[in-house]
Amino acid sequence: GISSDERPKRPLTAYFRFLKENRSAFRQNNPEMNNMELVKKIADTWKELPASQKQVYEEARKTDWQRYKERLAAYKAQLTPAQAAALKEERSKRLAKRRSFRAKRELTVLGKPKRSRSGFNIFVSENFQESEGISPVAKLKQLFDAWQKLSSSQKQPYLQLAEDDKVRYENEMKSWEAKMVELGREDLIRSRKQKPKTKTAETAKNAETAKASSQENKAKLKLKKREE
Repeated sequence: GISSDERPKRPLTAYFRFLKENRSAFRQNNPEMNNMELVKKIADTWKELPASQKQVYEEARKTDWQRYKERLAAYKAQLTPAQAAALKEERSKRLAKRRSFRAKRELTVLGKPKRSRSGFNIFVSENFQESEGISPVAKLKQLFDAWQKLSSSQKQPYLQLAEDDKVRYENEMKSWEAKMVELGREDLIRSRKQKPKTKTAETAKNAETAKASSQENKAKLKLKKREE
């Protein structure tokens, strides 16, 4: 019956207190600047601020920090062992989700190539706008049913596009990984186990068929969950 949202919030640092108090004035005086330029200007101003003026914000932080510790102690004291364990688990999940988001954002900034699409994914992207249905879920269900009704020859163009996209992805990944090595980010390189092995034409065809089947099953399960 208690949520981690009720946990006292950490007080702002001296710099972020300065940023919060002065952002509106900086925005009013520099309307032509975008957010990044504005924050940079405020940060530069903070760096040049005399120590005596910075001390005012630092003292405010210390006062808030003492109050925060008292409130946190009172908050923890009211928790039962079960509540404390549940909140710890909730907090761990939030932190893991935040780390995952930051990792994905970093990969986007670094220009990591987009993964290759399956034949079913390509079919959906090409026909989604024209498909009938009020909601995206209804459209996806209609397209899933339509995909299942296609013959092998009708699916073949999409499966071929998927194969081409796989080649595109592997070529772009090789170039990207080489660039990451130059930047000293070997931690972002795929391990040898993850890298694709050379396949015969028959093996590749069987793998693509299995992948398409897997994609269909996943889509079917996802639709079922959404409908429930």
